Amino acid sequence: MRWWPRLLIIAAAIALVFVPAPESASTVDRLYSRGVYGLLQPLLTSISSLVPVAWLDLLLLGACVWLGLRCRGIARASGSSRRQTVVALAADLITVIAALYIVFLAAWGLNYRRLPITATLDFDRKRVTREAVERFAARAVGELNRLYLRAHADPSAIATLAAVRVHLAPAFTKAQRDLGATHIATPGQPKRSLLSLYFRWATVDGMINPYGLEVLVNPDLVPIERPFVVAHEWGHLAGWARESEASLVGWTTCMEGDETAQYSGWLSLFLHLRGDVTSESLARIDRALAAGPRADLAAISARLAAGQPAIQRASWGAYDQFLKANRVAEGVRSYDEVVTLVIGTQLEASTPQIR
Repeated sequence: MRWWPRLLIIAAAIALVFVPAPESASTVDRLYSRGVYGLLQPLLTSISSLVPVAWLDLLLLGACVWLGLRCRGIARASGSSRRQTVVALAADLITVIAALYIVFLAAWGLNYRRLPITATLDFDRKRVTREAVERFAARAVGELNRLYLRAHADPSAIATLAAVRVHLAPAFTKAQRDLGATHIATPGQPKRSLLSLYFRWATVDGMINPYGLEVLVNPDLVPIERPFVVAHEWGHLAGWARESEASLVGWTTCMEGDETAQYSGWLSLFLHLRGDVTSESLARIDRALAAGPRADLAAISARLAAGQPAIQRASWGAYDQFLKANRVAEGVRSYDEVVTLVIGTQLEASTPQIR
């Protein structure tokens, strides 16, 4: 590639770091998130769901092969030829990274710059008081105790990721309508990935591939975790890039689903709620938790204990910086904001979870 196309790509990527500006969120929301992206997502996700292999795996394998061949060329060169080859590789890497960033923004990443989900909902932060949080935590315990047996009555509903998709897809459609979506996103087929070992070590539950709009899920998840994790990732597919907002979509999806999905949603929210109550309240609600939900929480704790601390720190630290670079000021702390969204949002009376 000649020098001027490279310079153009790199300059465009640098400009897009700052443009569009934060004050243009309404324009991004209207033209991109509810416009171009709303039309693009069903197409890309439908295509990627046709094949069982993760597109991201193919992209990573292709990148490794390309880089390996280029490094072999450097090893075979000598003298000034080697220096020229190294410089050429560095220029190519910078250009490729810049191009990937531009494609990332075009395919999904601009959703970080849209209006917050609360802009179109009946949300009031004043509803989120300490007393409200503690009441909701107590309610979560009651729901977990009530739903446990029925949630585990049909293991086939969560036995495979394909089964989760079939059972949860109608609820995802209802949840999007509850949240005022103008375009209904297509639920992607959850897939395993070559990144599964990394997911285990870094204790990552799942992710979406922004280049193929597909969902990748940690195969080590406790089966009862699958409905919420899949619904959360579908929230990202629906264009809600911030973690707390994807969790609100996932939570609402689970509440619109069957009792297995509802239990999965309450279980996930309970883990966030535990960090927002006083030590006295925490001791009280923990004592009220029945043996069944306790066993599920213990299984989740055992899964998380298999993580590698050094990889966890590096992974979550990098993701924290990634989120902040994409204008999510809270970084990874945005996961816990789901409690604020759930308690502070008043949906229609037909939606069972917030009334």
